[in-house]
Amino acid sequence: MTRNRGRDASGVPPVTTDRPDLSFTAFHQMNRARYVRYAETYLRHRQDAEEAIDSAFEHLLRTWDQVLLTENPAAYAWTVTPNKVIDHARARTRRPPLIDDAAFDTVALRNAVDPIGQITESLALFRALRQLTDRQQDVMVMTYLQGMNAPEVAAVLGMSSPTVRSTVRHSLRRLREILGPDRTMEGRR
Repeated sequence: MTRNRGRDASGVPPVTTDRPDLSFTAFHQMNRARYVRYAETYLRHRQDAEEAIDSAFEHLLRTWDQVLLTENPAAYAWTVTPNKVIDHARARTRRPPLIDDAAFDTVALRNAVDPIGQITESLALFRALRQLTDRQQDVMVMTYLQGMNAPEVAAVLGMSSPTVRSTVRHSLRRLREILGPDRTMEGRR
């Protein structure tokens, strides 16, 4: 399989020069930008994020026939993505995903009256996020750090919008337990 680094008319780079299944091509075009945004949240560099996501899509392309046989192809495809992001971070000998550095690049910090207090709060929040389940962490990152709404998150993760909203509620409850009631992401986007 030969990689083609060019971009098509929509600005999305093709996965290969081979002709993949149309359903894969559509899935790739619908999800690549969202997957890259997710990876960038963790890897902090656009090029690293794109490489990790391209690796995930290459894996999906090779196994696409089996992916389509699963009960929920979008959910299965999503399981590949975080693993590729983690693999990419390890290959670059970086710290684990959702590193504390991300706490220094938040909207709250850019708008803070007390930047030092906000950094302390952001660091605590990012550490608390790492105590959530993988699914909760993914939903919270997409919802609060990337500003996606429930239907968008649902489409990426292959779940229903009510499940996304329920996961947010449970995650906020868990964050309140960890941080205390006044230091959660509620009301923040």
